[in-house]
Amino acid sequence: MVELTVNGVSRTIEAEDGTPLLWVLREQLGMTGTKFGCGIAQCGACTVLVDGQATRSCSFPVEAAVGTQITTIEAIETHPIGRHVVDAWVEAQAPQCGYCQSGQVMAATALLATTPKPTRDDIEAAMTNICRCGTYNAIARAISLAGEKL
Repeated sequence: MVELTVNGVSRTIEAEDGTPLLWVLREQLGMTGTKFGCGIAQCGACTVLVDGQATRSCSFPVEAAVGTQITTIEAIETHPIGRHVVDAWVEAQAPQCGYCQSGQVMAATALLATTPKPTRDDIEAAMTNICRCGTYNAIARAISLAGEKL
């Protein structure tokens, strides 16, 4: 048994050591907003916040999450910075297909938590998530908009 705090709620689940946090979130807790993309922590579709840090949950073992605060896309609008990111995402019309967007929003929220007024270089360095639709310019614009409102 493993106890996790997800979106401010303590949850006890059964999982073997080494089980990726992604599968616990999706399959055991029904939080399907966090997506599976590559399974090797390269694309970022599975990004969640673990103690405020953008974390690729497909390669993050569940036992490493014990004692941390996990935030998923399902609760990002209640996050003080996440709310601004979501609003800016809509204003900038950032998503196209939308598959990568939950991970992009999570990574942007983590960036703005440490760098509230990021430069274009800051955004490019921090936003390593892959977008197959190529909406990188709209994503960068959304991050800048959110930073202006912080």
